Amino acid sequence: MSNLLDVTVGTLLEERATEQGEREAVVYADRGLRWTYDELNQHCRKVAKGLMALGLKKGDHIAIWATNTPEWLASQFATGKMGAVLVTVNTNYRAAELEYLLKQSDSTTIILMESYRDASYIEMLYEICPELKNSKPGKLKSSRLPYLKNVIVLGDKKFPGTFSWDDILKMSDDITDHLLNERLNSLEPDDAINMQYTSGTTGFPKGVMLSHSNIVNNAYNIANCMRLTNKDRLCIPVPFFHCFGCVIGTLACVSVGATMVPIQEFSPLEVLQTVQDEKCTALHGVPTMFIAELNHPKFSTFDLSHLRTGVMAGSNCPIEVMKDVIEKMGADEITIAYGQTESSPVITQTRTHDPIELRVETVGRALPSVEVKIVTPGTTDEVPFGEQGELCTRGYHVMKGYYKNDEATNFSIDSDGWLHTGDLAVMDSNGYCRITGRLKDMIIRGGENIYPREIEEFLYSHPKILDVQVLGVPDEVFGEEVVAWIILKEGQSLSTEEIRDYCKGKISRHKIPRYIEFTDSYPMTASGKIQKFKLREKTQELISQKI
Repeated sequence: MSNLLDVTVGTLLEERATEQGEREAVVYADRGLRWTYDELNQHCRKVAKGLMALGLKKGDHIAIWATNTPEWLASQFATGKMGAVLVTVNTNYRAAELEYLLKQSDSTTIILMESYRDASYIEMLYEICPELKNSKPGKLKSSRLPYLKNVIVLGDKKFPGTFSWDDILKMSDDITDHLLNERLNSLEPDDAINMQYTSGTTGFPKGVMLSHSNIVNNAYNIANCMRLTNKDRLCIPVPFFHCFGCVIGTLACVSVGATMVPIQEFSPLEVLQTVQDEKCTALHGVPTMFIAELNHPKFSTFDLSHLRTGVMAGSNCPIEVMKDVIEKMGADEITIAYGQTESSPVITQTRTHDPIELRVETVGRALPSVEVKIVTPGTTDEVPFGEQGELCTRGYHVMKGYYKNDEATNFSIDSDGWLHTGDLAVMDSNGYCRITGRLKDMIIRGGENIYPREIEEFLYSHPKILDVQVLGVPDEVFGEEVVAWIILKEGQSLSTEEIRDYCKGKISRHKIPRYIEFTDSYPMTASGKIQKFKLREKTQELISQKI
């Protein structure tokens, strides 16, 4: 087990700053921001002291709702130093989803940007927390969110009831370095430090509690599998609120001293420009992102000759895309990774020297110090090599559990410590795994996990809808797309556009069904269970007729 690190997130950054303080740690090319490891560490210490000055203690929960900003990055490592748990919020969330997360997570503090795309985050917060407008900063008393006290808004504008980011930086003067070091040294690698929300079969999101040890070691092993070193520069266009951004991205870089080059919001042109200008040697993305970059009209005008490695994950990668990433982008050591939030997130990864067939047909083999087995679903009995079963994993990377949900935790992690992923897979005699399906009906659209039950519950609230079944169908661009099969109440009529309009602004954009079909009944089994696979076949037939 010698390849495991026994450090906290906060100490890891301190070590990097000590060893290579002058090396470039972070570059935001679009805003001319460049920090060395020493500067990043000092800034994160300042933010940590500011949060302590707010009265935040070890184990308190701080939600963050923003794109890949420097403040997000600083919050990640600042909380890693002062011991508050960073609760990551999907940037696509709307008011109802935010309220659920803040309430379920017992967050005392939220850091948010003013707005994103067409959504005003601050207005959504005022909507679920109207008392904020008449509160003093830090003194919020909300009837719907009893734990929430502090609201910190990024940017220059002042909003009633809130602190600005600058306020936090100024408050850091009230806390000495000695007090911060005491706090930092009191943290244990096994403490929870990160919480990410993922839906389950019930359709209601669950807070996955991840420890310092979970994410530091996962990041370090991922970095080693892609041969990332302190000479590399990694372009990170995937969102920080996912493990892909904040573990496979930022933390992997810090674990080996590489340079982070984040993209605040994905744009294929900005990625290509940044990779060229910053001479990035590594690039992350879901297949959809790589497809968008490769198909950009100006693709051939960029010099990507420094690219070597990276991680592609989130959904299956078509072989032609992988070939293009290797041949046209030059990332001949690109790796494929597979996992889930509950496993911090990576379970298996291909290696840089694996032949292209293995990098397309499999999701690699277990990371160091990670165990993987394939079992007959519903049991702990292993199946022979080459046979399909449920993929289970055990090791340092398995989550501490779901927050305030022992029942779900015990369902996912058995008494021997094996995490049951719910994914169907086949393993060969060399340990390489192929993901063949899902026990659950989760949809993966462009790397985003979508849970049908959540959308079904929402659509049920429409007064004209009697029943609804949501499922995924294959899609060339996004991997999968969302389909809703709807039975209307007797005598009612509804158009697909009316349904989409009903969804807009109420559920996240990526959850709004791309295809909507109406029916009088669903195909059923003899025992009365709906056969979603038949609905999937019928949808694909209808789509092919329309093309």
